[in-house]
Amino acid sequence: MTTPGVGVLVSLTFVSAVDAPERFRSSRAVGPHFGLTPKKYQSGETEYSGRISKVGDASVRTALYEAANVILTRPVKGSDLKSWALRVARRAGPRKARVALARKLAVVLHHMLKDGSEFIRHKASLAMAA
Repeated sequence: MTTPGVGVLVSLTFVSAVDAPERFRSSRAVGPHFGLTPKKYQSGETEYSGRISKVGDASVRTALYEAANVILTRPVKGSDLKSWALRVARRAGPRKARVALARKLAVVLHHMLKDGSEFIRHKASLAMAA
């Protein structure tokens, strides 16, 4: 995979955990599958989002988190993913930005795996802006 921050180990871990990309309805369903979305608490009038759910494969979650950390700490030329994550870091903090970038990486990698397409630096954050 040609995504910045994603090497051989991360891509093999991701591909082996996803197995068949067709089993997910959309690429956005991959984030919750690996526990990269917040838990929801709802009771009567009370409703809030908690920490990430941590369901699913912990090794994939760790690999994606480390890939996000590499993107944020190393110089990556012309990556909209990095600029998007830096904006999230200013707003919510660096740890939440790494988890958000890890979820976005999971979405992008699943989309690339499903289509067999290459990573496009300037298009990734715009197409997967959810």
